[in-house]
Amino acid sequence: MLPARPTVRSRFSGWAHRQLRLEVGWALALFATVAFSFAPPVARFAILGGFDSTTLLLTRMILATTLFAGVLAITDRQHLRLPRAGVTATTWVGAVNAGGMILFFASLGRLEASLSAMILALSPPMVLSLLALRGERLTRRHLVRLALALTGVYLLIGPTGQVDWIGAALALGATFLFALQMAMTQWTLVAYPTRTVAFYVTATMTLFVAIYWLLLGAPWTAPTPTGWAAVFMLAIVSTLLARLAYFAAMGRIGGAQMALFGPLETLLSVIWSILFLNEQLAPLQLVGGVLILISALLAMKRLGRVNLRFPRR
Repeated sequence: MLPARPTVRSRFSGWAHRQLRLEVGWALALFATVAFSFAPPVARFAILGGFDSTTLLLTRMILATTLFAGVLAITDRQHLRLPRAGVTATTWVGAVNAGGMILFFASLGRLEASLSAMILALSPPMVLSLLALRGERLTRRHLVRLALALTGVYLLIGPTGQVDWIGAALALGATFLFALQMAMTQWTLVAYPTRTVAFYVTATMTLFVAIYWLLLGAPWTAPTPTGWAAVFMLAIVSTLLARLAYFAAMGRIGGAQMALFGPLETLLSVIWSILFLNEQLAPLQLVGGVLILISALLAMKRLGRVNLRFPRR
């Protein structure tokens, strides 16, 4: 007996379901992008208010890791398990990511959040360069991306003479480490569930940041109420909710589409910094930022085609 053909109603119902899934995915992706974009200006605000950068980072990571573990334990306990090889890989990735976060938060003590955010947008072309070391084809287009990125960096921190070079060096170092952990994720972690990887990387980052904080002598200054508000916003909005929405969106619309939101995240971070921190950019710096964003967009489109997962900061 031949199987029954799908009716017009069932075909329409299937199309409507797929369309709704995509629309929800795009909405989640937009929410995650906006939530992530708050991190640099909020962290800068807390540091300017007297919160030690490493203490701020550690407090954020402890709270976020605890909340992440609680959510996974309640909703899906199987995501708390990872094979030994996966644990080893997430340990390395988490250690590199922790180093990047430490440098990035240190840069926010010396550099405006808008500049730090635009420098971080260099990550995608850096990732492509690192992937080339493991066989990813290096094309003429990539050389164009690098030229745009380097020109943008020069215009961003060079001509005005008003940028703290130590802060810029810290931000560039953070960008390199973030790019390295993205490449390491592509090399070692793509076979594992994204939520599991995110939890283990976050937990490992917390451990290494805590070790670094102790080596500094466990600096502690009692935060103001606004400082605590910044910590909770970083942990809950820009880490927990943002990552959950990010991974849910990736499952609906795919990594290539998610990658396209990267430049928008940078742009929003710059806008929030200008609106709420009264930061200002010189015209040449704006041009440099635009060149970096163009380079990042072109690189992220390419990275989307190699199925690179982007662990979030």
